[in-house]
Amino acid sequence: MRTMPQSWRRWSRREALKQMGAGFGGLAMSALLADEAVAKGPLAVREPHFAPRAKRVIMLFMFGGPSHIDTFDPKPILNRDSGKPLPFAKPRIISFPRRGGDLIGSPFEFKRHGESGAEVSELFPHVAGVADELAIVRSMHCTNPRHGGAVLEWHTGSDTFIRPAMGSWLTYGLGSENQNVPGYITICQALAEGGANNFGSAFLPAAHQGTPLGYGNVKASDAQFPFIGDVDRTRLQRLELDMLSEVSRRQIDRSGPDSELESRIATFELAFRMQTEAPEIQRIDGESEATRRLYGLDDAVTEDFGRQCLMARRFSESGVRFVQCNSNGWDHHFDLTNLLRKMCAQVDKPIAGLIRDLRGRGLLDETLVIWGGEFGRTPTAENADGRDHNPHGFTMWLAGGGIKPGITYGRTDEYGYYSIEDKVHFHDLHATILHMLGLDHTRLTFRHAGRDFRLTDVHGEVVRGLLA
Repeated sequence: MRTMPQSWRRWSRREALKQMGAGFGGLAMSALLADEAVAKGPLAVREPHFAPRAKRVIMLFMFGGPSHIDTFDPKPILNRDSGKPLPFAKPRIISFPRRGGDLIGSPFEFKRHGESGAEVSELFPHVAGVADELAIVRSMHCTNPRHGGAVLEWHTGSDTFIRPAMGSWLTYGLGSENQNVPGYITICQALAEGGANNFGSAFLPAAHQGTPLGYGNVKASDAQFPFIGDVDRTRLQRLELDMLSEVSRRQIDRSGPDSELESRIATFELAFRMQTEAPEIQRIDGESEATRRLYGLDDAVTEDFGRQCLMARRFSESGVRFVQCNSNGWDHHFDLTNLLRKMCAQVDKPIAGLIRDLRGRGLLDETLVIWGGEFGRTPTAENADGRDHNPHGFTMWLAGGGIKPGITYGRTDEYGYYSIEDKVHFHDLHATILHMLGLDHTRLTFRHAGRDFRLTDVHGEVVRGLLA
């Protein structure tokens, strides 16, 4: 039998208990049940590989692929040559090869902002106001030109296989600071294009899967955790859980370790504890009017995503390791001028409000904020006034959490089609995100099906130029 390397990893729970000098049987289940042993559960806080720069992540995901050349990557030569044919060959990997037309310039004006002089489109006036907090990465690229594959690739590192989501890897490696709510929460995430696989734990213990708070067709004001509101049944639920735990303990004593059964009981216990704490975190009644305005909750246009961002701050502040906010509707194959303006108006003020609020509360330095979608858009026209998918060059940005602020990193070509300088693949950004939280992406592994898996598979390099 192959000997497992001694590099740091989170082993199976059975092995972890052995390392503590304990047998597996009754202790495993009592760790799930006894209040004083909650810290030994699957989300217990664990030491990182090295000193972290950040403690937690808030991901702002723009589903559909926002156009980088209309938001954060100005292309004056593209504007000059608008209406002309693309002067070089299109990539072989393209989503709709028969639809592409001639070049189409951006209808939006760009200006420099802040001491950093970051160039930001008129579509993001509020985000432009916090430009000095951002590290804008203009040289992103990924592998898949279709929504399903690219969304899965961003969330899990693979566009072809079911793998654990990034949030699952983080809670697997670090646990979560609050044992009474999930360590990984995704708010109003669309179930199209990869569905639950985008926040699933795959072969990692089920306790590390993302917990959805509403879905893409649900308003943020209506997004609730299911089945945790009936506090009147608490005593009966406690008796039911004790019975289930006893039956499970006997089953494990007879048949041996069963990680799925353990994770199921751990989830039941977490849901029981969530009934008191999770509703309080979601309740924003106590937030000041100034804070509500900061996130745009006083405006029907920004209220929905603003509420997501405010809840993300509250969950993050309470110790949740990974929170994702989702904006759905960025796939602009036609009428880009109007549709992109509409989408940016919905998220601009809430995003800037989140960054300002985190900074004002002293949380930004320990919270890594990430913005972006699954790919960018082409510089060539589709349907006369839209843009096709472009995985070959696009923009994402980061803020807080030890990221070097006020910089623009990497470059696409003069038309914005290909990443050409300081290229950053999803694998590289994943490696960098793990690094910011004190994890070596080559050492954060899990043995499954005879091999050691990791978020970055066999790829990825930490982007040192983004580190403060």
